[in-house]
Amino acid sequence: MKYVNNKGQALVEYLLIIAVVSVVIVTVVKLLGGYVMDSATKTGCNLSGGTYVDGASPGKGTCVHDSI
Repeated sequence: MKYVNNKGQALVEYLLIIAVVSVVIVTVVKLLGGYVMDSATKTGCNLSGGTYVDGASPGKGTCVHDSI
């Protein structure tokens, strides 16, 4: 009877799953990262009393504080 070692096959399958999940996560972060950054900037701006100014693209917004 021939002994078959399937441990290597399972390892390759796990690595492929990890690779696919990593690609999906990187893609989602690239697509939504700017919107999340703008949301955090808006929240910080509201807490500090500034005015949020939209940027040219997602993630490029800034907070402007009125000078005295």
